[in-house]
Amino acid sequence: MSKPKVKRTLTGLVVGDRMAKSVVVRIDRRVKHPLYRKFVLKSRRIIAHDENQECRLGDRVTIAESRPISRRKSWRLLSINKKAVPVATDSKSGRQSDVDSAS
Repeated sequence: MSKPKVKRTLTGLVVGDRMAKSVVVRIDRRVKHPLYRKFVLKSRRIIAHDENQECRLGDRVTIAESRPISRRKSWRLLSINKKAVPVATDSKSGRQSDVDSAS
């Protein structure tokens, strides 16, 4: 009898959603610098499978390790923990503005 493998789960921020059924998730972690003893923010970008294409930029998500889906994709979306605030862009200037202030 073999033990079932424990699936790793990570929580991160969606930084890319332009691919079909895929999202880019940035995983941040804090590590202490060995010499200066200051905490430094290190990040890693992971491509995860989003079957229903429900993630948007800025969403806080949980992803789980899975079998390889493609060459660079071996993580899948488990849940969306926090939705991002929708941002509207001004069509003339291309600047972003809050949805509440755009009337």
